[in-house]
Amino acid sequence: MTVSERLADAEAKYHQLMTGTSVVEVTDQNGEKVVFSRASASNLAKYIQQLRNQLNGTSRGPMRVFF
Repeated sequence: MTVSERLADAEAKYHQLMTGTSVVEVTDQNGEKVVFSRASASNLAKYIQQLRNQLNGTSRGPMRVFF
């Protein structure tokens, strides 16, 4: 899965999370599945920003996944 595909997936999942779905699952750059709930929506938003930074060439070190 490319960075663009992961970003599109994460943004769609964030939208689902913010519009009523209680839990969403996202696959990170290592192929691991990460589950986000409404309580951890800010962590998903950070992950989305990290993906955007990668696409823009402004990555600041290794990506971290928050649970």
